[in-house]
Amino acid sequence: MDFVDSGLYRDITDYAHDTPTWVQHTAEIGTEAGLLVFVALFVAGWWRARRAGTRAFAIAALAPLATAVAYVCSEVLKSGVTEERPCRAVAGAAPSLAECPPHGDWSFPSNHATIAGASALTLVLVRRALVWLTAPLALLMAFSRVFVGVHYPHDVAAGLLLGAVLAFAAVRLGTRPAVRLATALRASSAPAARWLTGPGPEPVAERPIPPHATHRRR
Repeated sequence: MDFVDSGLYRDITDYAHDTPTWVQHTAEIGTEAGLLVFVALFVAGWWRARRAGTRAFAIAALAPLATAVAYVCSEVLKSGVTEERPCRAVAGAAPSLAECPPHGDWSFPSNHATIAGASALTLVLVRRALVWLTAPLALLMAFSRVFVGVHYPHDVAAGLLLGAVLAFAAVRLGTRPAVRLATALRASSAPAARWLTGPGPEPVAERPIPPHATHRRR
């Protein structure tokens, strides 16, 4: 696997050096900018959920927290595996487009891919239609880490899977307590709590019964 993976890494980084300069710069910027896009989607999801039901709001609030849990687990795993970065370990590979991280900043799994996988999955739990945006974005972010030369393909594949699985588990385990907390905050008289959680869905006004309908019931 190491041999095959290293060969695939060389193929991708060689291809990266053959692409136009603007593509290379876009990949370097995009590998970090994608994180900001996910942050913006988390904020938008929370803001929209302020007028949704309590369960929907709880999931929207849990989404970034679950992603943070996945990231921490990724960091712990990296410290245990201690895989060297391919930009130093793979002989004969093209120089990485991005600066090769220092020794001790290990390669497996990719933190960026873990965050991307977790963010994509949790945002879909917030709103299913987002899958058409978050899934391609997560895949592009993961691929860009190999493209710029700082990760093996298996690093990003493992990161995507790890992030999605851990974030899903975190949301499932945290939904019930989060619903209870959101319910309490929405019932609170504190302005900050009410602003944070929002008013919830607007109550449905009862439609008046027409006089002729009342007459028929008699």
